[in-house]
Amino acid sequence: MNANAAGTPGAEGARTLRYAALFVAYMQSANLPLPNSVLRFIQGSLSMTDDQAGWVFTSYLAASAITLPIAQWLAGRYGLKLVYQAALAFFVLGLLLATQATTPLEFVGARIIQGAASGVLAPLSMAIAMETLPPARRGTLGSVFTAIVLFGIASAPSIGGWVSEHYGWRSMFDISLAPSAFVFLVVTLLLAEKKAEKSPPFDFFGVGTFTLGMIGLQMLLDRGERLDWFASPEIWLEAVACAVGLYLFVVHVLTAKVHFLNKSLFRDRNFVLSTIIFFALGFVLLPTMALTSPMLDEILGYPPATTGYMTIPRGVGLVGAFLLMGRVPARIDSRLFVAAGVALVVYANWLMVGYSPLMDGWPVAVAGALQGIGLGVLMPAISKVAFSTLDPRFRPEGTGFFNLARVYGSTIGVAVVQIFFFNNTQAMHMALGSHLTPYRAAGHAVPTSLQALAGLNEMITGQAAFIAVIDQFKVLMVAMLVVSPLVVFLRKPVPAN
Repeated sequence: MNANAAGTPGAEGARTLRYAALFVAYMQSANLPLPNSVLRFIQGSLSMTDDQAGWVFTSYLAASAITLPIAQWLAGRYGLKLVYQAALAFFVLGLLLATQATTPLEFVGARIIQGAASGVLAPLSMAIAMETLPPARRGTLGSVFTAIVLFGIASAPSIGGWVSEHYGWRSMFDISLAPSAFVFLVVTLLLAEKKAEKSPPFDFFGVGTFTLGMIGLQMLLDRGERLDWFASPEIWLEAVACAVGLYLFVVHVLTAKVHFLNKSLFRDRNFVLSTIIFFALGFVLLPTMALTSPMLDEILGYPPATTGYMTIPRGVGLVGAFLLMGRVPARIDSRLFVAAGVALVVYANWLMVGYSPLMDGWPVAVAGALQGIGLGVLMPAISKVAFSTLDPRFRPEGTGFFNLARVYGSTIGVAVVQIFFFNNTQAMHMALGSHLTPYRAAGHAVPTSLQALAGLNEMITGQAAFIAVIDQFKVLMVAMLVVSPLVVFLRKPVPAN
């Protein structure tokens, strides 16, 4: 790439630019789970149904997954500075639209715009931060960048809960506006424009077919419950789009000489197995947060600020363990930490299965902290194992696909737990309600006024929803148990080249 602007920023300017880029990395990751602790207020304001609540997360994730693979190509084709500024502008537009939304579709549309901008901002923020460091110091930036992203995911629900409780839920999107404007100004003044000398090649067919398949699957999962699955022509259309897209992608990978995923990636056993485990990690991380906050807020009646604070132990454990893993001597086999991380995550979800409507906040804090520690140990360890045996020539492509696996794991995980949650809630409501008959002792004590019956129905619904949440923690635990045997088949990591 060639610098088209005259000069480069000095040491102070480079430091300012680096901090600005790292803050954007925090901001774009934090806005994903930001609404987590105040979903019921958003639902109430926008008349959003329960099954639409999952779209708050999946729309953001799916949009970012679409733009993530093309971010570097856009920067090379149109210039890093221009693309970064455009992504920041779209991110701000999404924030503003979210504050003005009056219907569920308007809000989801705003989240799609935020997510699409986020998919560009994340890798380009890393690229900008990398450019401001001398080559000798660039090796540690990846760990710092990942820690910042994880801290954003972990800390956002508490921030969103506190802001929403004091100033209303729309205000939580306003807090990113001023920092975004400041970063835009910093980039405008300090970042030299860079673009490729020639338009870089890009496998649009491969990315397009892969995206078509995954978005078709996502829409099928998100809309299936509402439309009664294959009784709806729309679901059939989405299923066909998913099947055709993935089929064309597989054929393209197997037959084309050049595509955005080199076939050599799939010949490396450690990379393939680690990517599957990383997908499962994404499947567990965000869905656990998407279940815990509504459980505390809607079912157990905690205020939004308290609901947000209850996520702090998970964040502290996650970021703390991740940073400590950076100090582990290289001679220690990383597979041991992969096994320990998986075991901790499974154990934490097992503790979540034991939640009770009568509990205080301690079980949630303990289980969250243990899961955070497990994820903080697992993420760097599995990344090291994945790339230690991979040919350095394929690491850039491998890194993109590896991170994409986590993103799709999260978005599919949220959709899956939403499906099972609503099915289980309905089933448990019917099962519990069936026991309230005039021929049972409890039935004689049931008042017959409409107000009393409504209260009884609400109580049964709350009990059914709580049982359904517990069942979803079982699903997440099983997901990690299913991939846990793969650890045995990982080869011992070799020193990085």
